[in-house]
Amino acid sequence: MAEYTVMLARELGYDEEEVDKFYNIALMHDIGKVGVPPEVLNKPGKLTDEEFKTIKSHAALGYDTLKGISIMPELAIGAGFHHERPDGRGYPKGLKGDEIPRVAQIIAVADTFDAMYSNRPYRKRMNFEKAVSIIKEVRGTQLQSDVVDAFLRLVDKGKFRAPDDFGGGTTEDINNIHKKQNEEEKKNAGK
Repeated sequence: MAEYTVMLARELGYDEEEVDKFYNIALMHDIGKVGVPPEVLNKPGKLTDEEFKTIKSHAALGYDTLKGISIMPELAIGAGFHHERPDGRGYPKGLKGDEIPRVAQIIAVADTFDAMYSNRPYRKRMNFEKAVSIIKEVRGTQLQSDVVDAFLRLVDKGKFRAPDDFGGGTTEDINNIHKKQNEEEKKNAGK
């Protein structure tokens, strides 16, 4: 995920000093997850509303954990704001557009792609083209438009696809995957 952030920052024209800073910020973006119970964080099935609220708390927890590091105060920004959205429907503060710190806008695209294009407890890695199409769909609402444009330019240059990806991966969207899990859980509970 931090490497994706570096690729995006370079494509957006940042100098190497800024790219290095963004890399370090990206490395720490999910540190708040240490405050989330493992049974919630690694739950293979659909989260309850309360569990989802607990997961969402990782952004504020990360910000609080890192804000006191005086040598690099920007670390807290990546952790605290990478789930904010240009349309204002993100968390923890509901920031909109340019209210969202630039590094968090970049990390958001890298993190969103990584979440889909990595194996998870509840599903295999998503099909590359499907993941790219979802990034396109949320351009301007969930993810900052110009960062998505940089991502798409890199995809066109052959970047982001894993070397071991020869096709395959799930083509279902996240909602369908969760629906299928719920059906399986209900079926298993009835046994």
